[in-house]
This record gives sequence, structure tokens and C-alpha cells, in this order.
Amino acid sequence: MAPRDPAWPLAGLRVLDLSREISGPYATKLLWDAGADVVKLEPPGGDPLRRWTASGVALAPGEDGALFQFLNAGKRSAVADLDTEEGRGLLRALAATADLVVEDLGPQGLAPRGLGADALREIQPRLCVLSISPFGLTGPWAERPANEWTLQAAIGIIARRGLPERGPVGVGGRVPEWLAGAWAAWGALAAWRSARRSGRGLHLDLSSFEAMLLCMTQYHDLNGQFHPGDLVQYVDNPSIEPARDGWVGFATVTSQQWQDFCAMIGAPDLAQDPRLAAADQRMRELPRIHALIHAWTRERSVAEIVEIASAMRIPVAPIGNGETLPETDHFRERGVFVRNPGGFLQPRTPWRLERTPMRPPGRAPQLDEQAAEIRAEAARPRRVGAPTCPAPDAPAALPFAGLRVVDLTAFWAGPFATWLLAALGADVVKVESTQRPDGMRFVNAKQGSALWECGSIYHGANTGKRAVTLRLDAPEGRELLLRLVRDADVVIENFSVRVLENFDLDWPVLRATNPRAVLVRMPAWGLDGPWRDRVGFAMNVEQACGLAWLSGYPDLAMVVNACDPVGALHAMLALDLALLERERTGAGQLVEVPLVEPGLNFAAAQVVEHSAYGVRLDRTGNRGPAAAPQGVYRCAGAGEWLALAVASDAQWRGLRRLLGDPAWARDPALDGAAGRHAAHDRLDAELGAWCAARTCEAAVEALLAAGVPAHPLVNGHRVMPNPQLEHRRFFEWLEHPHTGRTRYPGLPFRCDELANAWLRRAPPTLGQHNDEVLGGELGLSREELAELRAKQIVGERPAWL
Repeated sequence: MAPRDPAWPLAGLRVLDLSREISGPYATKLLWDAGADVVKLEPPGGDPLRRWTASGVALAPGEDGALFQFLNAGKRSAVADLDTEEGRGLLRALAATADLVVEDLGPQGLAPRGLGADALREIQPRLCVLSISPFGLTGPWAERPANEWTLQAAIGIIARRGLPERGPVGVGGRVPEWLAGAWAAWGALAAWRSARRSGRGLHLDLSSFEAMLLCMTQYHDLNGQFHPGDLVQYVDNPSIEPARDGWVGFATVTSQQWQDFCAMIGAPDLAQDPRLAAADQRMRELPRIHALIHAWTRERSVAEIVEIASAMRIPVAPIGNGETLPETDHFRERGVFVRNPGGFLQPRTPWRLERTPMRPPGRAPQLDEQAAEIRAEAARPRRVGAPTCPAPDAPAALPFAGLRVVDLTAFWAGPFATWLLAALGADVVKVESTQRPDGMRFVNAKQGSALWECGSIYHGANTGKRAVTLRLDAPEGRELLLRLVRDADVVIENFSVRVLENFDLDWPVLRATNPRAVLVRMPAWGLDGPWRDRVGFAMNVEQACGLAWLSGYPDLAMVVNACDPVGALHAMLALDLALLERERTGAGQLVEVPLVEPGLNFAAAQVVEHSAYGVRLDRTGNRGPAAAPQGVYRCAGAGEWLALAVASDAQWRGLRRLLGDPAWARDPALDGAAGRHAAHDRLDAELGAWCAARTCEAAVEALLAAGVPAHPLVNGHRVMPNPQLEHRRFFEWLEHPHTGRTRYPGLPFRCDELANAWLRRAPPTLGQHNDEVLGGELGLSREELAELRAKQIVGERPAWL
């Protein structure tokens, strides 16, 4: 690392960005926000996103789209044509000066040009390379045509979503591309952390397919192992419901919240019916349930409903979109939206560090604007800092090996965050109580004698950890927690805001206990603002931040169910920045990552484009702004559907050839994306007829051979067996005392320098490591532990049993 400006945590980090569109540029944007120098190497003609708008607004000659400006603010641009020796030479010269390369050129991108990760690291051994591709760089599907829409079909999310009578519906807003970007940013920073310790750079090969499986399916493969049979088509209920003056969103995750919701709408008998206890079960009587809900909600305004539900501690949120979000009281008072130098509004960096500032937005570069200075820098040697460990020939290091984490989290967002740390080497001690175990232990639980040990989401998000139980409202339990904190590097929690204070464990107390500890807080809405004390789950976050607005049928918005892991990825990015600052200062600090702010970044196009062009983006069902035609089409086999999306003119030409180049397809207006969007109804009719005459397998095989991204709609319980996932060893087998030999998802990266086995222990049973941690590490005697168990301060079974 070069000498740094102390203002920014990543000052001195140099990043070469060879990526385009959304995923890679979002990753490098987050790194730039934290102080990195990002050099954007573009092909001749530039990043295609320069000329694109989600709203379809035409840009003036030479004008860059607002979303491009948001994603590339502050970066420097130079053209590098990698098909020429001059362009390849520029990349090689810059690699000698860089710490990190982010690229999305696929299996036929860098390596065939002699610029693969190994070749670049011969130039600079400490260089880390982060590659983003749909399926990963190797394997039988590595070169299969794909995009975010067909990947949604492959992971099972499209088949899962929607009303059976209206057909499957996918996720809008290009969410998977933003998701891959968040993974890339976290992975890149983690790889660089490893390289700083060992002196050896890493190559992380990121599969968007695997990243989506982790974050958009709620562990459907695990759930299928615990509950054989297919997943049914489904909408959350209650969820987004009509009010007198708009739409309002609910989330009833716990049984108590469902009971309170039923009481609120004047239908307490619904809560007493055991057949309606779970949302999946409520699908059977959805018309009756919706009638009761809507009879109550349509009589009241959004504001009235939010006030009533909040008073009853029912998770609730107004439905946000690009027009309303900047005027929402909570976001306005927290200063969430800031002005881009391009003149439009954008969401700020989605975390707050107590003592470490983030950069304000910079101006996006014109194409090749900084070419002269970048070429001059390439000709000058740059000092790269020594590794922090004294052995430059040491083996590659797990980035978080030696990090001690006290994990106070529950449900999905917080446990997913600490799962990331455990997978990359941290010692994570999960703290629950027998009075209130992690509520996710009971969700989608495999039937058996110990339901609290068999929840599929709990299993997926808690591998690699150790677990203790401590009753924190008892003096003995609180004191033992503080003893754990004294030796910890990190404390993480995702309670509602008041909980830590109620336990007298707020930041001043934890900081006094261990000034070097970093406290990560992940409340739904943030630590201040009008919504501070509201209960909120990821579904409410998606309702409020705009993600739900672009997802679902044109007349019915639907949640995405991805904001928990999305928030976790951003929280761990922010934690890494705080740990970097601790290396410099020796002091910990408070890190705040409200789940809603990463969501606002994922939905940034809505506010950005409404602010820039005055156009509100709305739902279009299975159609999308980046591809046309795009949709799901019924095939000849019973219950068979496929998804396809034509995202380029080359793909359109391939589709024309496959269809026999009929007269209707030779319309010159269809040669461009705008014309295909305008003719979508006709294209859907023609494609619908073609698919209906073929089995799904035959249609997909023909489309792929023609270079058209397509995939069958997979049921989420039927993702495996899958040749690509097997090749990549994405799933790992662990032995669990209650579920036996079980298949668990690992990280969505392959890394030849590391073992590629990310999971080191099965998810812990309740209090499994009480003796090991409280006795062996804190020094409690058997007698002291027995006394604590007698008082139910420590235990291994829920207290009510």
C-alpha cells in the first residue's frame, strides 16, 4: 500500500476496474467511497452503461447516463483496447502499480490474451484479482449464455414467486447485478486483507449464480433436504396491501406478530386457526384473508395504518419509490440522499463509522479523460507496502484468521454477517439465551424431537460458529458477556435499537470494557430519525426503500427477500474499514449499518433517474429495462416454463436465425433495443407460440446453441444435482447431531490459493459450547456452571421446555 492520506480508510489502495454495467462498477464505487484510487479501463466506445437509462430517456450526444455517473463517480478513465498490444501493455504496466483488479470479462476475457490472474501476479505478486461472471470461470456451464434474468430462473426464484392463477413473476430492478457487486466489493477487500498479511495476492472467482443462491432463495436447497417435495408458488401475506391513499407494507415474521396483526384488522379468529399459522399455509385461503385485510386497510390512510401498527409493534412501512423516497421524513432527517456533481440526487454510502469519514460523491469521468496522467503513472514505479507479517513467502492467509467475534445477532441479516467472518477464518461465538433463542431456529424446521435445532435458515447462516447461552437480563449473564467482550475484536448485534440500552450494554459500556473492540449495529432503520424505534424486518426494508416497487406484477408489488444478506455484506465491508482504522490508531469504534440504506443503494436507479429526468420507474412484470424480449414462456410439457432475455443486438440476431428469420422479425425497427422494447407484446406472442410447440429442454437447448440466454424455471428444492455447482464444489457436507449428513452452501468464490473448503463446523446446537467457552476459556468451574444452569442463566434447551 502506498503512503496514505489519513482522511480515508482505503487511501493509498489502487484499483484497476475492467468491469462494465452494474456489478463491478458498484463494487469499485464502494471502494472509491472509502478512499481508494479507482482507474477505470474501458474498451473503445466505453462502458455500455454510459449510453443507457433505465427509464428509456434518450441522452444527448456525449452525455453519460445518470446511473453511470452514480456508479462511477470520482473514478479515473482511460481506454485500453485489450485486442491490441498497446492496450495489453497498458494493463500490464498498471498491474505493476496496483493492489487490486476487478474484472467481468468472463472465461474468454483476460486469460486467452495472456492477462489472466496468474500472469498479472507474475508482474505484481501481491496483486489481488476479483473476477465476476455468471457461473464462474471454469466448469461445464462457464461459457453458457446467461444474464441476471435467466440466473433467476436457474436458482428457483421465479418459479417460487407469484399467484398460481397469474403465472410466475421474477424480481425487477436488476437486483442480482447489484448483489454480485456487493459480493465483489466484500471479497476484494477480504482478499486484499489476506495479501497484506502474507505478501501473496489472491484470485477470487465469483459466480453470480452462487451469490444469488445464497441471498435470494432463503436456503431452499437446505429446506428441500429437510422437507422433501416441491416448493409451491407463493406471495408473502400479509405484505403489500392497498390503503385509502396508496400502499402499505407489513411483515409478520413471528407468531406473536401474526396474532397482533389479526387483532389489529379485527379478525382475531384468523390467528386462532392453526391451518393459517405459516404464510405458506395461508396461500390456500388467500382470497378470504385478503378480503379481510383490505376491508380494514382501504378504510385508512397509509399514515394512520403505520401509526396504529407501530404502536402495536407490528413491522410496517410505507411503500417507497423514486418519486417519494427523497421526501420521506425519516430519510430526509437522516440526510440519506445527497447531491451528485451531475446535479441529481443519489443515496449516500450505506454505512456510518463513528470516527472515519467517507468521501462525498465525485464527478464521473468522461471517456478516456485521464488517459495522459494514467499512462504517465504506468511508466513510473510505485512502492507497494510490505506485508504486515514478516514472512513474504508464507502461505495465503484466511483474511480473518485470529479475529475474535462476539455474535449477539438473530434471524438472518446478523447471522449471515458473522457467517461470512467465520467462513474466512474468524472465531465467532454466538450468544443466545434459553429464554429467547435465535428465532430463526424454529423457521422451516425439520420435524423431529428438537425443532429448535432443525431450522433450515438457521442452519444455513450459522455454520462455522460456536454457541453459548447467557441470560443478559441477569447480572451474572451480563458480567460473563462483558468478560467475552474484553478479549474480543468485534461485537455485532442486529436487535431493535432499544435492546442493548435495556441490557445496559450500549456503546459507552462496551467501549469502556474494551476500547479496541469494534461494535457493529444493524438496526432496520438506523440509530436516529423518526423511525428509530420502529420494528422492522427485511421485508419492510424492501417495501420502504423501493426494491419492492419494481418487483412483481404491474398492479401488485412484491418483496424480494434479499435485504438481510445484502445488509450483511455491507456491514462486513464497513467492519473491515473500521478494522483498518484500528490498525492505524489502536482504537475501536461504532459502526452503524441500517438495513434500509444498502437497500436504497440497490434501488438507486429510481431516485437517480427521477431526479435526473423526472421519470418514475414502475413495475413491468417479467419485462425489464435492459433486455427485450424478456419474460417467462410456457412450454409443451406439463408445468414447464422457460425464461429468456435478449440483452444485445448479437443475441437478437441469434434468436432470429433460430426462429428461421421470419418476415416479422426482419422489421428494421427490431434491430435496436428501443424498437424491441416497443414491440414487446408482439415478440411475446411469437415467442409464446414457439415455446408452446416444444418441450422446455428442447427449447432451452436450441436457444443456448443460438447464443440466447435461456434457462428452465427450476423449482427451488430441485437445484441439485447440478453439474456446475458440483464442479465448483459450492456445497459442502457436514455432520449435524440432529439432521445427520447435511449439504450446506459455502461462499460463492473459488480461490486456488486457499483450500476452497469454507465450512469448518456444523451449525451449533443451543449452548453447545458453554463448557468449552465459559469453562475452558473464561475459567468457570463445573460447580459454577452447574449453578448457572440451575438458575437458567446458562442452558442447552429452551427454558420453556
